[in-house]
Amino acid sequence: MTSPSTRLCVCLLHLAAISALASAGNFYKDFDITWGDHRAQILNGCQELTLSLDQASGSGFKSKNEYLFGRIDMEIKLVEGNSAGTVNAYYLSSQGPTHDEIDFEFLGNLSGNPYTLHTNVFSQGKGNREQQFHLWFDPTKAFHTYSIVWNTRRIIFLVDNSPIRVFNNLESIGVPFPSNQPMRIYSSLWNADDWATMGGRVKTDWTKAPFTASFRNFNANACVVSSGSSSCGSKSTNNLQTSAWQEQSLNAAGRNRLRWVQQKYMIYNYCSDSKRFPQGLPPECKRSRFL
Repeated sequence: MTSPSTRLCVCLLHLAAISALASAGNFYKDFDITWGDHRAQILNGCQELTLSLDQASGSGFKSKNEYLFGRIDMEIKLVEGNSAGTVNAYYLSSQGPTHDEIDFEFLGNLSGNPYTLHTNVFSQGKGNREQQFHLWFDPTKAFHTYSIVWNTRRIIFLVDNSPIRVFNNLESIGVPFPSNQPMRIYSSLWNADDWATMGGRVKTDWTKAPFTASFRNFNANACVVSSGSSSCGSKSTNNLQTSAWQEQSLNAAGRNRLRWVQQKYMIYNYCSDSKRFPQGLPPECKRSRFL
């Protein structure tokens, strides 16, 4: 079995050769493994990363860079088979009690049942904006692309470039929006069988461990924040590439696709949960049915 140090050397040997292909993702250059020891591995010349979970521990990684607005893409292949009790989180987050956060969370399930894709948006430490979906494909059989577009006007969640959710900037009516805290990219695979599958009624089957999720083709077309300044504040040529996501919204085809996803595959929407908000739904819920 190849040791972690040997794998690191292999990645270092490949680093110069693939540096020009940054758009395809270089996990050694772009990310730090933060926990889980050998359960997290960088493979295939730094082009793929795997996270594993066993009964002793899960694992996770985070980006070396912090970002303030951008488009983040990652291809992910989720845990196959009986994944009940497991959660694979992939999200942007700042730090502290008033943190901002933009979440994808994949809640495992029994073999043959669909994954639940859980989304949320935190701003100034406040979340409670959950929407959940089933997917129109099996996310364990192949890699699929999960994207976050985050600009000053809106956040768009996309799956294989199909919009599934939009959270608009409605600071004008008092709704906090993530707009001034740089965020890193995080991912983790962990055990949450107290709530993840059927409200915790189905527990993790440890005879199926280790559970493994795979990541590849990371791309960040985004503003990197370093020492308090943003790369998007410069006049560099690379900055010209950011214009698409900075103004990105949904055209007619995108709005139709969003409606299709939400009508056919949404299984929970906080904006429809009047029992949860007896004093009235949050103000952003009144602006659009498709948020």
